[in-house]
Amino acid sequence: MSENTAVTKQAETGSTEAALMPPVNVYEDAAGITLYADLPGVPKDKLVVLVEGDILTIKGEVVLAQPDDMEASYTEVSLPRYQRVFTLSKELDAEKVVAELNHGVLKLRIPKAEHAQPSRIEVKVA
Repeated sequence: MSENTAVTKQAETGSTEAALMPPVNVYEDAAGITLYADLPGVPKDKLVVLVEGDILTIKGEVVLAQPDDMEASYTEVSLPRYQRVFTLSKELDAEKVVAELNHGVLKLRIPKAEHAQPSRIEVKVA
């Protein structure tokens, strides 16, 4: 992400469990940002989106069905968890985040705070 983007990546601290970092795309417009995170295999009930102050945390646990009478002889998904932590800029309104999960893709819409929104100035003719 570039420096002028409203979200910057923050290093994970204090976590003892290993987790995959889901890939994300962040788009910014005049009204805010939209963040898309790929979380394949994570159901809604195993997904946590948390905002504490200016820290946004996305956590998810992968649920892969395995038949009871079978044992995995080869697996490529060895970490069944995702986690990604971001620092939100002060121009974003963290209290108005809207989250939507659709086919393994998390969409977060984070609007800009009212003071950071562009406003049109009325010009008077004297």
